[in-house]
Amino acid sequence: MYAENYPKSFHSVFIKIKQMLELSLLRENAELVIERLAIKRVDARETVKKILEADLNRRETQKLLDDNLAESNQIAREVGNLFKEGRQLEANDLKARSAELKIAARDLSEKLDALQKEQNDLLVTLPNLPHPETPVGHLPEHNITIYSEGEIPDLGENALPHWELTSKYDIIDFELGVKLTGAGFPVYKGQGARLQRALINFFVNEGVDAGYLEIQPPLMVNEASAYATGQLPDKDSQMYHADLDNFYLIPTAEVPVTNIYRDLLLKETDFPIKNVAYSQCFRREAGSYGKDVRGLNRLHQFDKVEIVQIQHPDRSYAALEDMRAHVTGLVRKLELPFRILRLCGGDMSFTSALTYDFEVFSAAQKRWLEVSSVSNFESFQANRMKLRFKDSTGKTRLAHTLNGSALALPRIVAALLENNQTPEGIRIPKALVPYTGFEWIK
Repeated sequence: MYAENYPKSFHSVFIKIKQMLELSLLRENAELVIERLAIKRVDARETVKKILEADLNRRETQKLLDDNLAESNQIAREVGNLFKEGRQLEANDLKARSAELKIAARDLSEKLDALQKEQNDLLVTLPNLPHPETPVGHLPEHNITIYSEGEIPDLGENALPHWELTSKYDIIDFELGVKLTGAGFPVYKGQGARLQRALINFFVNEGVDAGYLEIQPPLMVNEASAYATGQLPDKDSQMYHADLDNFYLIPTAEVPVTNIYRDLLLKETDFPIKNVAYSQCFRREAGSYGKDVRGLNRLHQFDKVEIVQIQHPDRSYAALEDMRAHVTGLVRKLELPFRILRLCGGDMSFTSALTYDFEVFSAAQKRWLEVSSVSNFESFQANRMKLRFKDSTGKTRLAHTLNGSALALPRIVAALLENNQTPEGIRIPKALVPYTGFEWIK
């Protein structure tokens, strides 16, 4: 079901709800939230019920505490007056009542903190609501191809997959990576290492030329940063955790770069904020096995260039299209056949409202490989990280956050090696030659 199938009244409510499932909107639109999250294959009914129960208890407890403090303040004023009037017995009675109120206030404050924690712990388990244009479904065939470009190369019967090409030309050593660390940590050598560096520089320079400010972020973040962008608690089992310091190795530069703006109050004139960052990325990828994860198809450590935007809510979807065009330009310059998918609800990330996936065709493996996701998170992350701005009327609002891979290297390298193999060697695309310093891998 798509946007045009919904009544206009739905859209007005939906835009409100998209302020990251704020409590007032959950109270007013619980059924609609449950319905939309079902598109992401999330049964949120029980969680929403518990959140609303905790919220009701919290508000009732807050009222009791407020009444308690109001009575305490009134007693304080009356005790002073009674002492001035010489009415000590009455003043002492009120002081006794004040002591009782202080004990009750302490208990109520502790209960309020516990209810607030319960409510927040439940809220962070709810994913972002999918945009109305998100296709319904959960399988790859439910994603919609919205664009494709390039011819699939015919390599003939003797074409080698990239893991054999890397061995043949001695440019990536997977077994050495196993020796040094473990599976999923390859060692890049010679022209393989230079190709990696060339791609990183090419992608970063393209981002800078497009108006993005280059950032070099830390490779580890604290717990607050991981929660703010939605990796925790959802992806806890997929992240490498340094227990002693309670730091997390980043799964993407999105995490530290977006968190630069955590707890900030921006001006409307600050938009757009555009950052590009290269980083190594670390993902445990638990449960990933089989032929589809061979070679560079799925790694625990890999290189990626990320683009991040902080945007005005009215312009975030125009920004999403600009980011999609930017990634399109990168893949096109690499001369790779590619297609763009609009992801269905069941295939989307926890934090995304709408996602485009880019896939390139791997000619030796004869399959499509995902190389980028470009997503609008709307106000979901901004609400978690308290990223706000003052609009032209002086009202404080949540910003929108977006990010995209521009690009992730492993599968790009896999497709480049496979698609450009010839009897003379592996041809380097023209756009990369100024960065590699060579035209062929031989």
